[in-house]
Amino acid sequence: MAGEALAAASAGEDAVAVDLVTGYLSGSPEGNEEIRELVLLLFAECSSMVSALGSGGATPVKMQVFDEEGNEVQIDDADPPVRTAIRALLAEVHGDQDAASEQIEIALANGQPQELATVVLQALRWTLKLAIECDTRDLPVAPWITASLDDQP
Repeated sequence: MAGEALAAASAGEDAVAVDLVTGYLSGSPEGNEEIRELVLLLFAECSSMVSALGSGGATPVKMQVFDEEGNEVQIDDADPPVRTAIRALLAEVHGDQDAASEQIEIALANGQPQELATVVLQALRWTLKLAIECDTRDLPVAPWITASLDDQP
């Protein structure tokens, strides 16, 4: 499922990517658990890639958030689902899987469907961008991510 969603996001089909995750898996308690696991998988992979990029790299990894016009926005001023995604990713990067999981639980329990879709889309986009950067620098990328991106026309 993660690979298919990543491939769709890579092809610019954001709605399809989000639907693959939220539409297919939502609607039951098991579905929410699977969404949580999928998003945490993406953030764990992002964390691994951030670590690879930061290890001895000439360019440090920097978290930035941009608005629709391309202007940088302070993280505290970002929309709530984007802040949730950032907090989950930062928790993963710092090795706190419990805090990352808690952030995703909050999004699942309290968020509206559009907010959950935003968290999923952020996770997919960051995974794509980090994978491309790691590939450019000949750093390791999880095989399932590489396979998802290689399947693109």
